[in-house]
Amino acid sequence: MKRAILLLAGLGVLVGAAFAHPEGLQHGGMMSGMGPMAGMHGGDAQFQDDMRLVHEMLASYRKLKRSVTNLPDGIRTVTESDDAQAAEALKAHVASMQKRLAEGRIFNLFSPTLPVLFEKKDRIRTTVETTARGVIVTQTSDDAEVVAALQAHAVEVSELASGGMAAMHRAMAAAKRAAR
Repeated sequence: MKRAILLLAGLGVLVGAAFAHPEGLQHGGMMSGMGPMAGMHGGDAQFQDDMRLVHEMLASYRKLKRSVTNLPDGIRTVTESDDAQAAEALKAHVASMQKRLAEGRIFNLFSPTLPVLFEKKDRIRTTVETTARGVIVTQTSDDAEVVAALQAHAVEVSELASGGMAAMHRAMAAAKRAAR
């Protein structure tokens, strides 16, 4: 239990942050042979652009403001920045991740929640409201497993939004330990 709590606390998708391959850490990919980094993109041509956005947001994490409200059937997140460049990167990232989810094109670095969300993507109702400074995302479901995964993923993303690259490195190390 303690290991699971530490893993969840250390993880974070980035702002929806990166969506996963259903086989996640076990599937070979761009960094095959590197344990938890394996299967990061599965040959997706959009991967590099999405990673650029993730790195841009992680580098600008101190400029992000994020709040999460757990709903009985999901989550409502507000992620914004007073910095115009960070806000635009955030909007582009959320749009790309929403499109990936709708199309089932996975993007994951280390999240244990994303495989569930991709597997059950048709059970998620998503609304995205773009604001001048970022996005408001509401995701709900009638499936209790999906609701739990949405809420746990929001914790993962919040950790990245508050800790930047250091949080990503902690999450990757935790995923590597858990995969052993």
